[in-house]
Formats: sequence, structure tokens, C-alpha cells
Amino acid sequence: MDVLLAESVLAGGRAGTDRADGVINAANRDHRAAVEALRAGLEGSGKPFVHTSGSGVVGDDARGERNEQSYGDDINDAGSTWQPEHPIRVARAAIHRVVLDSAEAGIRSSVLCPAMIYGHGLGPACNEVHISALVEQVRHSGVVRHAGAGRNIWSTVHIEDLADLYLLALERSPAGTFYFVENGEESLKGLAASIAETLGLDGPEPWDIEAAGAFWGPQFTTGALASNSRVRTTRACDILGWKPRHGSVTEWIAADLTS
Repeated sequence: MDVLLAESVLAGGRAGTDRADGVINAANRDHRAAVEALRAGLEGSGKPFVHTSGSGVVGDDARGERNEQSYGDDINDAGSTWQPEHPIRVARAAIHRVVLDSAEAGIRSSVLCPAMIYGHGLGPACNEVHISALVEQVRHSGVVRHAGAGRNIWSTVHIEDLADLYLLALERSPAGTFYFVENGEESLKGLAASIAETLGLDGPEPWDIEAAGAFWGPQFTTGALASNSRVRTTRACDILGWKPRHGSVTEWIAADLTS
């Protein structure tokens, strides 16, 4: 299968879609113009269009505290009352709708919404986002920290399992289907503790949200490192036959963080 990986597209063009058997958009989950360009190029083709989002769309403003709320694959279904609150999340959810509704335009569209991705990638940007941010701070200060109490929890998925799911979605996904992608979860304090043990350091220590925001950036701190994003995968397994092989982010940190 000849797959177009949409790294850079402009609104209003076919964006190379006529030369591809399918399209994966993994460039920018929040670039609506790019998504609309890909939709325009694929309209009526029956080709697969896999859009990459992120489970931060269901994130909260917990500031390091735990939230028991979790979300399933049906959050975009008819009758769902779920609505994001932050403007960035509202815009991201609207892009989901553009992709899912393109099924009505003759496109075999799907949205993969991964949780916190961990594992070493093979491309130029090979580091995971959350864990790398925690490690960067350790290298800067010599102290392992988490934002606030660190009781907040994120679902997780290994990059190799996510890659497997992309192939399955290209080959098998019904049109207009949304998938959360996760296989396990961990608190940010748990991640930080595993990093400390792996690096042979004390800690971790809680870090005031404002101080953490001064280092990591206020939006990234509250929206990612101090929020909860707990999701549950059902459709990927039931519809596509996805069988993830990695289930523990802390085991990966212990075995492969420094490799």
C-alpha cells in the first residue's frame, strides 16, 4: 500500500492524495486547514484516512490531583454529552468531527487518539513528550520532581503498539470510527519515582505548580504534566483485533529509559 504521511499540507489542494492508497495525518493534530485539505483531496475515493489526535483532549485542570473520571471510545457518538472545556481542546474535538463526518463524503476515515506515548521512536524526533520533560528537568537541576502532588494519572501506550494499530486502521477500520489508544495507566508521581530509581537519585519531590510552570511552561504544565487523561480502549481490540504487547510504562523506564 502506498501511504501518504501528511507532514505538511496546505488548505485547498489535493496534497498528493491522488497518488496514495491511503493517508495518515501524524503531522499536527490541531491544524484544521491541513485536515480539510486532505479531506478535499480524498473525497469520494473510498481511501483510508487516519488522523492522529491525542488524549489530552479529555484532560482536566487538576493541578496534580487525581480524578477518577475516564472516557471511552464513544465520546463522539450521537447522544454523547461530553464537551471539552479549554478552547484548544474544543478546537481539537471539532477536528475530530471533520474527520469522522468525512465518512459521508466517501472517505474511510478514522481517528486514533493515543494516550501518553512512551518508547524510543525511529524518526528524528524519537523522544516521548511527558517522560522526556521530566528527565530534562532532572538533568537541569539534579532533582527528580513532578508538578504538584503528582497524583494525577495518564493512560499510556507504547509506540510499537501504536504503530501496529496504524496498520490495522489503514487495512480494516470502518469509516467514521474513533479510537482511544491505551494499554495501562500511571500517575505522574509514579513516573517520576521510576525515573528516580532508574537514575539512582532520591525523590521524587512535589513542585509548586507555578514554579513548575516557569520551567516547563504554564500551558504544558497544567495541560499535560499536572492533568488527568484517563481513557479506555475497546474498539481497537474488538473491531481491529489490536493486541498490544507492552503494558507497563514503569517497566519500560527501568529497562530502556537510558538505552
